[in-house]
Amino acid sequence: MHEEDVLGKAYDARLMQRLLVYLRPYWRQVLLALIAIISGAALQVVPPWLTRRVIDEAIPAADFRTLRLIAVFYSGVLVAEFVLEYVQTWTLQMTGQRIMFDLRMQIYEHLQRLDVRFYDRNPVGRLMTRVTTDVDALNELFTSGVVSVFGDVFTLIGIMATMLLLDWRLALIAFSVLPLIVLITQWFRIHMRQTYRDVRVWIARINAFLQENITGTSTVQLFRREQRNFAQFREINDAHRQANVRSIFFYAVFYPAIELVSAISTALLIWFGGGRVLQGTVTLGTLVAFIQYGQRFFRPISDLSEKFNILQAAMASSERIFALLDAKVEIRSGGSGGSGGSGRSGRSGRSSESGGSGIRAYSQIYRTDQLDQPHLAFENVWFAYNDDDFVLRDVSFVVEPGERIGIVGATGAGKTTIINLLLRFYDVSRGRITVDGVDIRELPLDDLRKMFGLVLQDVHLFSGTIAGNVRMGNEAISDDDVHRALAAVHADRFIEALGGVNATVVERGATLSVGQKQLLSFARALAFDPRVLVLDEATSSVDTETELLIRDALRVLMKGRTTLAIAHRLSTIQDMDRILVFHKGQLRESGTHQELVAERGIYRKLYDLQFSRT
Repeated sequence: MHEEDVLGKAYDARLMQRLLVYLRPYWRQVLLALIAIISGAALQVVPPWLTRRVIDEAIPAADFRTLRLIAVFYSGVLVAEFVLEYVQTWTLQMTGQRIMFDLRMQIYEHLQRLDVRFYDRNPVGRLMTRVTTDVDALNELFTSGVVSVFGDVFTLIGIMATMLLLDWRLALIAFSVLPLIVLITQWFRIHMRQTYRDVRVWIARINAFLQENITGTSTVQLFRREQRNFAQFREINDAHRQANVRSIFFYAVFYPAIELVSAISTALLIWFGGGRVLQGTVTLGTLVAFIQYGQRFFRPISDLSEKFNILQAAMASSERIFALLDAKVEIRSGGSGGSGGSGRSGRSGRSSESGGSGIRAYSQIYRTDQLDQPHLAFENVWFAYNDDDFVLRDVSFVVEPGERIGIVGATGAGKTTIINLLLRFYDVSRGRITVDGVDIRELPLDDLRKMFGLVLQDVHLFSGTIAGNVRMGNEAISDDDVHRALAAVHADRFIEALGGVNATVVERGATLSVGQKQLLSFARALAFDPRVLVLDEATSSVDTETELLIRDALRVLMKGRTTLAIAHRLSTIQDMDRILVFHKGQLRESGTHQELVAERGIYRKLYDLQFSRT
């Protein structure tokens, strides 16, 4: 069941308490708006009262002076109402925008901290709905509901008190239609609650459908699914339209019904009040004032009904937003910050914030030191993505400082999982992984991940420029560092053809070839001068010519640097210091290429299969 399918309560005090927390930083603005609202509600009572005085006192007495004073005072009341309405609207709208900004920033910050496992379970389209549509619903609550409802309440109380004070009999006649108002409002509330849920369900499904299918446009076109996908989207979009049409119907019935009841109340006042005027028991000014009060009386009632729908929307949206914000961050940073928390993590003498300073420190990006290389160890590691379905089983191995390790195995053997655990995208189920003898769960995440340069098979580029995608926001990496890194991986050739390092990169690097994106990912890793280089099928998607260029760059890049390389092509890791062979989640063989071939085991079978085809 989608989270949008859960209707939730019409009002939840627990959720409201959490929502009101967002008002606290802006309590001065809220107080100003509240004063303006209450003052405006008080002024609502004045105009009919002045009308009564004009009709009952000034006109019969032909008192022009009183007429002028009342006219001036009436005009002043209208100007004051305008000013108060402006202050209320401006203040609440600005406050709502600030709260919406704060909430979106909080959600986005939390999304960045959530682990990869969370994104495995939650569609991106649904998460986008949380940040956009659901936050908009809360904005309506803060701008039109939670504070301004006091204005409607005070207006109702003021009008009712004034009407009872003027003539309690006419007041009861005016209030006699309230049962009809209650029935209409209840009907509207029940149906709009369900209709609102339907609209939210379908807008979330539209977002999820669009995100998935726009991202996979090339696959859709390859398998000629355009018409089928169009038909599916038309069904979802039509369901959303119909849900909105149903809400329009209920609005179209509700407001005219309120106006009709108001007209009935006015007719009753004219009928009974007019008779009393003719009998001389009620003045004409009082009757006219009652008619004006009656019209003003029903306006806040309809507004309160609308605010109930805003409240219902906010409760549903806040429940989903807080469910997201309450999602547990499984991967928490260890230690107290600083530079790593391990005995040897600070030996390099290089600032952890220097970024590209390593390139400047070593001519031609050539490393010969191993003192700052970490000692990595997997100690009896077990891991399962789902419950007890273990992908890795009792894996133990050591990577010495500066050692180059190749990792091979059939699909599903657990190779990529090794990398995911090492960088703490997931945490081990049993056992531990250590850096220089310290469990990586005890290290600050920033320091841990700063040790590694990761090059994946599927490269993700961001919209911006070539240089921006190499330095990834680290301004310590200069343009010269970017140029050197690109030149080292032979990417400078096609970069110049594109227009240099400031050439535009579109979303996901769609205008670049797979090989070009791979070269950029190598330059990105090199620019950050990592202590450990991690390659996950980094050359599997490039052509032979590009692979030769990358191999040449890798020889320089890996010199004196701890390296872990996952590969399907055994030719890319034959000269590694050691090769680990995984099979069904277990480390089955370990040794150099020559040793493993001589053993005639799993590695030899993989080797024979690949090279017999060539």
